[in-house]
Amino acid sequence: MSKIFILAVISCFLVACNKINVFEKNIAVNNHEWKSNFTPTITFQIDDTASAYNLFVVLRHSDAYNFNNLWLKCTVTLPDSSKKSQQYNLPLANNDTGWMGTGMDDIFETRILIQPQTKFNKPGHYRFMLQQVMREDPLKHVLNVGLRIEKI
Repeated sequence: MSKIFILAVISCFLVACNKINVFEKNIAVNNHEWKSNFTPTITFQIDDTASAYNLFVVLRHSDAYNFNNLWLKCTVTLPDSSKKSQQYNLPLANNDTGWMGTGMDDIFETRILIQPQTKFNKPGHYRFMLQQVMREDPLKHVLNVGLRIEKI
C-alpha cells in the first residue's frame, strides 16, 4: 500500500514540474452586447520561435444568440509594430445539430481553430485585436470573447 502512495506522490511531482504550454485570455462583453467599436485586445509573449502553435478564438454566448456564425476581423500587431489583418467566418451552429460548442443550461462556449500550426518568426509581444463585423450592431447575447494559444 505504501508503494502505491509513494508512486502517486512522485507522479504528482512530475506532473507539477511540466510547463503548461497554453495561453488563454477571455474578455467580458459589457451588457452582453458586442458593439463594433469595442475591440478586445489580448497581448501575449512568444519566446519559442521554433515551435508551432494552434490559435483559437473562444466565444461564450447565450442560446438567444441570433446567428449560426460570427464574422470576426482579427488584427495582430507583431513585435516590430507591423500589423496584419484577416477576417474569419466562424461557424457556431448548424441547422441539423444546433450549437457546436459545449453548453450548460443556456450558455455555450465554442473554441474555433483560426490558425493551425502557426509559426511566430520573431520573439516578443504579440497583440491581437478582435472586432465583430456582423450586420447586427451591437451583436446581442455575446458574453465573452477571447484567444487561446496552444503550443504543439
